[in-house]
Amino acid sequence: MAKRARTKALSASALMVRLDPESKQALAAAAELRHISVSDYVRTVTVSQARREVVSAREHTILLSPDEQLVFWQALQSPAKPTPAQRRLGAVMRGEP
Repeated sequence: MAKRARTKALSASALMVRLDPESKQALAAAAELRHISVSDYVRTVTVSQARREVVSAREHTILLSPDEQLVFWQALQSPAKPTPAQRRLGAVMRGEP
């Protein structure tokens, strides 16, 4: 039995995270909805998200949440106007006098 406990202890490592009370409450509420512990919730959600991001990075794609997608789309629809310095740089790069 001691060998099994030692093997399990070696196969897992601890991670401490400091959260503000509101974030901690959100995690606790989400975990409760799934009927699992906060640790299990963080492990399940965080690890799967991290794996998706690693795969995405390896494929050279950008992974955006729905909110991030909306902000990106809005930025594409109404680009910022270039500053005078940016206009001068553009002229230089185009080879204009």
